[in-house]
Amino acid sequence: MARKKDADRSVREKPAYQPGTEAEGRTRAVVIVPVLTRQPRGDEETNRPRLTRSAEARHDEAVGLAQAIDLDPIHTAVVTVNDPRPATLLGSGKVAEFAEIVKEGHAELVIVDHPLTPVQQRNLEKELNAKVLDRTGLILEIFGERARTKEGTLQVDLAHLNYQKGRLVRSWTHLERQRGGAGFLGGPGETQIESDRRALQDKIKKLKHELETVRRTRDLHRAKRKKVPFPVVAIVGYTNAGKSTLFNRLTGAGVLAEDMLFATLDPTLRRVRLPHGTPVILSDTVGFISDLPTHLIAAFRATLEEVVEADLVIHLRDISDPDTAAQAEDVERILSDLGVDAGDTSRVIEVWNKIDLLDESNRARLLADGVDGNKTPPIAISAATGEGINVLKAIIETRVSGELETLTITLKPEQLGLVDWLYRNGDVVSRTDNEDGGVTVALKATQSAHEEIESRLHRKNNG
Repeated sequence: MARKKDADRSVREKPAYQPGTEAEGRTRAVVIVPVLTRQPRGDEETNRPRLTRSAEARHDEAVGLAQAIDLDPIHTAVVTVNDPRPATLLGSGKVAEFAEIVKEGHAELVIVDHPLTPVQQRNLEKELNAKVLDRTGLILEIFGERARTKEGTLQVDLAHLNYQKGRLVRSWTHLERQRGGAGFLGGPGETQIESDRRALQDKIKKLKHELETVRRTRDLHRAKRKKVPFPVVAIVGYTNAGKSTLFNRLTGAGVLAEDMLFATLDPTLRRVRLPHGTPVILSDTVGFISDLPTHLIAAFRATLEEVVEADLVIHLRDISDPDTAAQAEDVERILSDLGVDAGDTSRVIEVWNKIDLLDESNRARLLADGVDGNKTPPIAISAATGEGINVLKAIIETRVSGELETLTITLKPEQLGLVDWLYRNGDVVSRTDNEDGGVTVALKATQSAHEEIESRLHRKNNG
């Protein structure tokens, strides 16, 4: 489980730039991970201290985000920031150092894995002589590349516009230009920045209207599903926890599943039949990530409504990651923002994925800790190898349909059409053919299946 630590080094570098070594078609980038020495405040709602991520984990995630849109990180650095500067976040010495690295490495882009104000972003671009993206901007770029459906594209566009609304100053050097009026409309007129901001606001309104149409369509589809009451099971988790791999394992679908941050963006729904015949709708959602901007959550609320409306939520964790506890806390915080109580064990199942990447001692220790620390022990699986999947399916079925019951059903000759249904929706233990042409079937079935059997027999008897 343990990753190599490099706590004594604050900067990790690739070999110096050599002409002719450019990765074909890839933008050369410098990745900077500022680590502020001030400890994060505790959660205001729970009063619990927030878990602090290791610098190593933050560095690896930042590089992963850069590589997710095919950037070539020629230089990566973790920088301790004791006194954040209002103008540039980083101190002047560090800014000059990175300016030299950008120049020598012919880098076109600098990624700062931290929120930047519009002023900080503009000043850094001037000092570094390169395009600068903060964490939010980088995530938006990834979302823009991953969106495939119309809904996903609309959501990304809306998030982009809200992000840029406060940063228009970056795009204009002619802000003193004004469009004067005439007569009683005279005066200083409307500045270019005001005009651009108004145009941007009009675009935002238009996108919100289109997304509202999408939301209404989704509500109609959800209403139709409720008429044929299939329980909805949503898979949530930190990005790259293995949600799409688990989705494919459970459904046999071909959803993109790669070792990449935000490999899946648009939601996917599939109908699945569980071992004892219970049909459910399984939903794969966009991965969560730490410090996910609030306007991103707002833009993707239409998609995340599938989580809010779900009958059961699977919180999938990458248990092989050293920062799995901090990742789980981030997911729980976002679920709370959506109105889902992660502590409600009747609705949320915690599933530990990638146990195949743990050695035996770590696996035994983690599972023992999980049993001791949780009223409901987590379910350990490997979505890649299939280990534990049958246990997970059985627990999902129990949660949505109740415990298994042992039933003995006797069918008259005119009711034999139900035999096939019993085989498909229960675990038949024995079958006896009766002298009158009917059959007696002993089977194990869920509570909901039992109710459905009684309903079908009643309809047959009264038909």
